[in-house]
Amino acid sequence: MNGTLNKVMLIGHLGDDVKMHYFEGGNCIGRFPLATNEVYINKTTNEKITSTEWHNLVVRNKAAEICEKYLSKGDKIYIEGRIKSRQWQAEDGTTKYTTEIQVTEFTFLTTKKDVEGIKQNHASEPKNTNFEASSPENDLPF
Repeated sequence: MNGTLNKVMLIGHLGDDVKMHYFEGGNCIGRFPLATNEVYINKTTNEKITSTEWHNLVVRNKAAEICEKYLSKGDKIYIEGRIKSRQWQAEDGTTKYTTEIQVTEFTFLTTKKDVEGIKQNHASEPKNTNFEASSPENDLPF
């Protein structure tokens, strides 16, 4: 195989609000952590275990501004992107390393506003406990 592939697809929840950084020339980036969970059953204890993996996401320019405007901590999002590792010098002179996901596409799945709206709608809807059982004759296709 001649080609290579660097593609990431994640569905998870924001661990914090989008943090924006602006640069000269009008460009900007937004950074936020994304949590993905793996749930499994421990075979010896029969206990449900949740393992959380944290991903550092980076969005650029207009996409960053959209994410900052509409996303907040706890929101669920689908992203596609690529893995990028980088290094930098810390203030104490040490070299630091990080691995990030550079987001190329995203879809908002649920936001806290959506969830709150759903809860309010369900709370205000009258509960109808009366129902009519259909007679077997009404279910016949002829």
